[in-house]
Formats: sequence, C-alpha cells, structure tokens
Amino acid sequence: MNLGKTRPKLIATDLDGTIVHHDGTITERTLAAFARARELGVDIWFITGRPPRWMGEIKDAFGYGNAICCNGAMHYDLMSGNSIEEWAIPDDLLHETIKRLRRSIPGVSFAIESHNFFKREKSYVAIWDAGIDHNGCNQIEEVLTVPILKMLVRCQGNDFTSDEMLEIAVREIGDLVTITHSSATASLLEISAKGVSKGETLALMAGRLGISADECVSFGDNPNDFSMLEWCGRSYAMADGHADAQRFAKDVAEPCKEDGVAKIIEKLLDLPA
Repeated sequence: MNLGKTRPKLIATDLDGTIVHHDGTITERTLAAFARARELGVDIWFITGRPPRWMGEIKDAFGYGNAICCNGAMHYDLMSGNSIEEWAIPDDLLHETIKRLRRSIPGVSFAIESHNFFKREKSYVAIWDAGIDHNGCNQIEEVLTVPILKMLVRCQGNDFTSDEMLEIAVREIGDLVTITHSSATASLLEISAKGVSKGETLALMAGRLGISADECVSFGDNPNDFSMLEWCGRSYAMADGHADAQRFAKDVAEPCKEDGVAKIIEKLLDLPA
C-alpha cells in the first residue's frame, strides 16, 4: 500500500457503505480517527449523495466537518443546516432528460430533490424517503416548481440493474446531464446538472482552500464516488464496494464493517506534515 510521504491536508469521504454501516452506525474507531485528523489540522469533508435532511445524524456523530450533498450539487453547512451554494439542473435540460428516459427505459418513474424538497410520482416507490411525500403526483413534470438539485430515476419492475440503467442513460442523455448511481441492486439512477459531481465540487472547494489534489485523500464505494476517487492524489476504494471502483482509486481499503477507512487514516496521520 502506498500511503504517500506526507500527511494529507484534506480527507474527503463518502458516508453510506464507506464509514456508515448499513444499519446506520459509525464505529468508535472511525470517530476517533477523524477526530485525531481534525486535531492535527486536516480539513474533513463528508461528500455524499444524501440530501441535507439526512445529515442530522452525521452532525450529531461528529460535531464538525464540511459537507457536500446531493452528489456534488450542494455545498452544505453541516453545523448550521444551511445551504451555502447549489448547482441545479437547468429546467429545459430536466424536461428533455425526462422525455428521453421515458422513451428509452420502459416503466421508468421519477422523484426529485431540492434543499428540503422531495416529490415523487405515484409509481415511484420511495425506500429511504417513505413517508415524505405520501400522495405523489401522476407525472413529475407537474411539480417541477423549484430548482432541482438531483433527480432520482427508478425502474419499478427491477427489469434492469442500476449498471444496466446507467449504460442506457449515458447513451441517451449523457449530453444533457451527469448520471450516476449509489446502489448496484436498487434499479436506481441519480442525475445532476452536467459537470456536477462529487469530484468536481471537491476540486472546487479544495482549490478555494489552496489545497491541491495531491494533498487530498478520498474514500468511496460506488459509482457516484468515482469522480472524487479519480481526482484525489491518494484515494481508496472500499474492498466490498462496486467492482469498478478500484479502476478509479489509487488503492483499496478494507470493508466498512472492518473499519477500513479508520485503519488507513490512522496510518496517514503518522506521516510527517
């Protein structure tokens, strides 16, 4: 394993499946590793596909840190709960994206995210957001009334895997928007504005801090992490993550359930500043 020669100035991590276990817990070892990094002056960034309304448990667990939500579409103040910057999908491209996907993926249904806004079609079965929008709408075009940061696209019959949906979507709408996913088994795509990704927004934030890619370390497990794994000079794909993650990362961390991220951070912090 090549840890590099010096301690990183910035640590960026995905949450779910990377440092947050599938039951929603974060281990004491992980919390301790990040706390020590912060004490040594390392910038901590939580970079996630989650909307801000799901970030309360991260604030409670850590009590510090910067956040990028909605796969790069929002720079979020974790401690105050305020959105600092947002990058929405342009309305005309959003409508065209919906039209093309209805045509190219049979039985597709949609939901949309903004700051604290979630709307879905009646045919879209919300797993993680069950209870947020009880009624749903007939077609998502009816509720496109605010700037949309992320659109969720589900194939209800599970006729396609997320990877198969991604392949179709890149071909059909890749010229309009950024498409990714964070679950290989959910038959679910996540769509952002063209050029918006975890990696792009991390690069922007690091640049503002005067921190280069070589001074950043990132951790992730799914396709929505690939851009930041690729951008950072040091990056680690979770061993139990998506099979393609290791193509984009520079190295591999042990699985989340084995405190893989914490183990790497502990070693990185022993390096000279």
